[in-house]
Amino acid sequence: MTEEVVKLRCQRINCDAFFTLDDNPEGSCRFHPSGPKFHDGMKEWSCCKKRSHDFSLFLEIPGCKTGKHTTEKPVIAKPAPTPRNFAPAPVPVIGNGTTASSRDTCSRCRQGFFCSDHGSNPIPKPVDTQIATAASEDVIGTNTPARKVVGVNEPQTCKNKGCGQTFKEIDNHEHACNYHPGPAVFHDRMRGWKCCDVHVKEFDEFMSIPPCTKGWHNSDPIS
Repeated sequence: MTEEVVKLRCQRINCDAFFTLDDNPEGSCRFHPSGPKFHDGMKEWSCCKKRSHDFSLFLEIPGCKTGKHTTEKPVIAKPAPTPRNFAPAPVPVIGNGTTASSRDTCSRCRQGFFCSDHGSNPIPKPVDTQIATAASEDVIGTNTPARKVVGVNEPQTCKNKGCGQTFKEIDNHEHACNYHPGPAVFHDRMRGWKCCDVHVKEFDEFMSIPPCTKGWHNSDPIS
């Protein structure tokens, strides 16, 4: 029986090519070693200073460095939260005195929705696309990407909406994840997904809407 070749996805910025551990020569990967900067509608790669106003053309700018493909992922550093002078909210307690389930096991927290039990953030309501893009670009532009090494056998949690499963990169493939590409829509007490045009009234019903798309698991989604 022929041994199945495991294909991995390169995590370098602006690459995303597929490779195998046995076929990954030096120079096979072309990437940007530093992250993008966004300011006043201009998109620029901080490593090579190449820029464009058009986001699609910006993503097509070839990487300025070559090397080997890797599963090493870029991590955008977040600014430290501003201290607040108030007492922390008490942890919810279930009837027998045990604390409520942690964020890691809570289905709402794992999928990025508002959770009153654990204080997780809600999915923002849809806003003007240009305003939302400009706001996110300003945040990204003020930080320098840090990097961490993720092993191909290290368990990760998929952050794609509607998934939340634990996976290993070595088992990841283009049909491994069932998810909603979104966005989520909340309007006039209706909740739903724009991607599959399904809308319901109750949040529990919304959480149970079957995912409409297959793809790769992703522990660090861009959007």
